[in-house]
Amino acid sequence: MDSSKYVRYTPEQVEALERVYAECPKPTSLKRHQLIRECSILSNIDPKQIKVWFQNRRCREKQRKEASHLQTVNRKLTAMNKLLMEENDRLQKHVSHLVYDNGFMRQQLHTVNSTTTDTCCESVVVSGQQQQQNPMPQHHPQRDANSPAGLLAIAEETLTEFLGKATGTAVDWVQMIGMKPGPESIGIVAVSRNCNGVAARACGLVSLEPMKVAEILKDRPSWYRDCRCLDILNVIPTGNGGTIELIYLQTYAPTTLAPARDFWTLRYTTSLEDGSLVICERSLTSNTGGPVGPPATSSVRAKMLPSGFLIRPCEGGGSIIHIVDHIDLDVSKFNWSIIEHRFYLDFFFLSKHFGAQACSVPEVLRPLYESSKILAQKMTMAAFRYIRQIAQETSGEIQYAGGRQPAVLRAFSQRLCRGFNNAVSGFIDDGWTIMGSDGVDDVTIAVNSSPSKFLDAQYNTLSILPTFGGVLCARASMLLQDVCPALLVRFLREHRSEWADDGVDAYSSASLKASPYAVPCARPGVFPSSQVILPLAQTVEHEEFLEVVRLEGHAFSPEDIALSRDMYLLQLCSGVEENATGACAQLVFAHIDESFGDDAPLLPSGFSVIPLEPKSDSPSAARTLDLASTLEARTGGTRPAGEVEGRSYNHRSVLTIAFQFAFENHYRENVAAMARQYVRSIVGSVQRVAMAIAPSRLCSQLTPKSFPGSPEAVTLARWICRSYKNHTGGELLQVESQATGDAVLKQLWHHTDSIMCCSVKMNDSAVFSFSNQAGLDMLETTLIALQDIMLDKILDEAGRKVLLSEFPKIMQQGFAYLPAGLCVSSMGRPVSYEQAVAWKVLNDDNSSHCLAFMFANWSFI
Repeated sequence: MDSSKYVRYTPEQVEALERVYAECPKPTSLKRHQLIRECSILSNIDPKQIKVWFQNRRCREKQRKEASHLQTVNRKLTAMNKLLMEENDRLQKHVSHLVYDNGFMRQQLHTVNSTTTDTCCESVVVSGQQQQQNPMPQHHPQRDANSPAGLLAIAEETLTEFLGKATGTAVDWVQMIGMKPGPESIGIVAVSRNCNGVAARACGLVSLEPMKVAEILKDRPSWYRDCRCLDILNVIPTGNGGTIELIYLQTYAPTTLAPARDFWTLRYTTSLEDGSLVICERSLTSNTGGPVGPPATSSVRAKMLPSGFLIRPCEGGGSIIHIVDHIDLDVSKFNWSIIEHRFYLDFFFLSKHFGAQACSVPEVLRPLYESSKILAQKMTMAAFRYIRQIAQETSGEIQYAGGRQPAVLRAFSQRLCRGFNNAVSGFIDDGWTIMGSDGVDDVTIAVNSSPSKFLDAQYNTLSILPTFGGVLCARASMLLQDVCPALLVRFLREHRSEWADDGVDAYSSASLKASPYAVPCARPGVFPSSQVILPLAQTVEHEEFLEVVRLEGHAFSPEDIALSRDMYLLQLCSGVEENATGACAQLVFAHIDESFGDDAPLLPSGFSVIPLEPKSDSPSAARTLDLASTLEARTGGTRPAGEVEGRSYNHRSVLTIAFQFAFENHYRENVAAMARQYVRSIVGSVQRVAMAIAPSRLCSQLTPKSFPGSPEAVTLARWICRSYKNHTGGELLQVESQATGDAVLKQLWHHTDSIMCCSVKMNDSAVFSFSNQAGLDMLETTLIALQDIMLDKILDEAGRKVLLSEFPKIMQQGFAYLPAGLCVSSMGRPVSYEQAVAWKVLNDDNSSHCLAFMFANWSFI
């Protein structure tokens, strides 16, 4: 048959080809010839025609998928356009109200000015504004707690007020900066201005049906990480097909410096005439009437104003969701003076334990309770993200590695967060008690002898051991000034060796076994174990990810044998992007076995950093994280003008640290002493890191980063410069012949190009051993963490190929020029350079010591 002619296939032939296509959409030539031989009805078809049929079939499949995707996007855009038109109508109505109010105020001012010459007009304006911002509370007669009619009246009032906030002008909404509406975004997010309490609103699209969305949103503990418990104490059906629920809700404390909050609310679920579902909720108080809730025994009672969810069916499937959160945390002002700590005001410890009835927080923490933006980030947007995550997992758009189900991975994340929050809050009804201090109140030690309430003891073999004494938690909080939470948590994640202790990790890991490892003394400074991060799952917008961390052990002495085995951590990290919209940057981890099951016991520890003020939108410059050189005192000179301003975040954040340890009865005091010492060493490490990455207002009192002046560094600098001159014939530095070794090292350290050395061993990867200031900036690392970075990890594929081809030339000739290319910093940021030079560094015996690299004119992309 002529392969150039069009072939009309019979239905039987098409059916046979479709069966093959379902198994293999792109068969090889051998497979096509085999198909013709084995299938008699295709024997008269040329193999080239078979090839063309499969090409056309793949093209049709691709076009079908693209058309389906375009239809989905079109439906989303249509629904988003509807949302924007509704928002535009609401804004126009709001503008009309403002114009009317402005005219009325002008008339009042004109009347006052025409009747009197005193300054009472100012009081009229102020009182008018106060009346608008603080309307008189509505007092309702006490309603019968057992009367469904009375509760239904409260529910209908709540529904009306909620709809006025969700789709009307009951609250003065202001769109959050950086939240751009679109089919793939969270939606339209707004915060309140000049209203009682704090409020946030969001509306957007999801590809789930309204009933499924309502089921997810009503399960608040699944998506609101700060929710400790939600108890439905009574359910009352209504005549219109809805339900009324009486709910007790308790949230965790955001930090050790403030108490938790709880709510006593009425939740009303009903349907509207247009088919929309509504779930609205409000607190029951003496003003609203209704039943009296349980007493607040371990938290402070807060107030939820009419809030809830409006879920509207979307044409073509899916739902349009309106979320309103409006709460009043009723924080009493309590002025705490900031304590000067050593020579700076940037950090202070406030680890005092609050009683159950405490109702005040330090003045510096009031933004946690009075910021609508923080409410939007922690509650409103969290609900939307969770629903979108479920929608994409349901549709199969997200595939996770490791073979675990999405629900299992979400459960791991929730258990890590809940375990950490339990440790921070330390509720008495969970069994936590405070141990006596050692005379310094910087670290609080709490003990729980009944861990079954939070350790899932039905799966935990530790609690049944006769010597098992319980769980001990060491926690502390500190205030950070001008430190980006995302950058701090990212550094703690990437450079664990800067703050962690291998002995303590070994103890925590051995606690999972029946015979715990002997209690160590915290030994900062032991040889750090390298870590390998294995991703498990991440959320849709990559603001949170779950991972397994393998700590590769090394034994260098008989007493370190226990440290030589690998250890594993299950780790949850969130808010590590500097432009992330999350309110909290968090690093929480728990030791696990290598083959951990879905019900593995977890004892979480970690860090939480919550910003107290809005983020700066200015781009962040590259920051050097050389801790040792940053903390040295300035001896002279000043920082260039404008550098502080250009790199300052100009806000505060509160850091909470909580580490948990299982202990045996006879080891309780030893573990407490170890935990206290360990957390204090971590606090010191975090302070050094924060001082290094914070462009503080006190920077004018600090030195610019100095060079490491050890004798070994001086000798290495001399070898680098001498070898460069001998191989290339040029001068690396402009120094006098009689210059001292310190002068050579100083010029090398402050060289504008990135200069670094790596040791090359047979059958081993090249690891960096030295870098100047520009090199540390380029790699975004420190001198201590430099040893964890390998050369092949920072070069891209093209750079590795070039280096491999030029390596024989370097070893024979002594040097080689490498073309422009790209590399990657330790933080994952791409870096470009115009040219690189590689040369052998020879020692005084003319033996090869290491390889040196110089990257000229580098910059972040």
